[in-house]
Amino acid sequence: MEKAKDCLELNEEESETVSRLTIHPHRVVGVDSSFYEDFALRGIRVDRVEPGLVSCTFKVPPRLTDNNGNLANGAIANLVDEVGGAVVYVEGLPMKVSVDMSISFVSSAKLDDELEITSRVLGQRGGYSGTIVLMRNKATGEVIAEGRHSLFGRQHSKM
Repeated sequence: MEKAKDCLELNEEESETVSRLTIHPHRVVGVDSSFYEDFALRGIRVDRVEPGLVSCTFKVPPRLTDNNGNLANGAIANLVDEVGGAVVYVEGLPMKVSVDMSISFVSSAKLDDELEITSRVLGQRGGYSGTIVLMRNKATGEVIAEGRHSLFGRQHSKM
């Protein structure tokens, strides 16, 4: 436990850098955004939306890299969660809740790499939805990660 704590502790310089971060929240009328969403998703660009498909582009920013300059695994998991949830979002209903994610970390993405993130619906039954998210390096086509994502939420009223 001490080893993990030591690894996560910031030194004085890192603490100073974090304290100088300026995060300007974006606001959508009627929707409260959080620091977390703004921090994790700032810079993502939605390129295409079709029924059952969402395609995005994301340039790896310094704030989401690990000590080796690679996109952190936690950031990859977050992108799988967010883009996987976006493909099954229904306007007027609450967001579905993630119930399971399985991610294969195939390769790594470096700082400033441009990624293509594509999410597709695998199927839906009742309030349950399954999606697959594929993350590729846009320049090389190399697969960075593939995630399967299960979500549950309220279904459409049939009335």
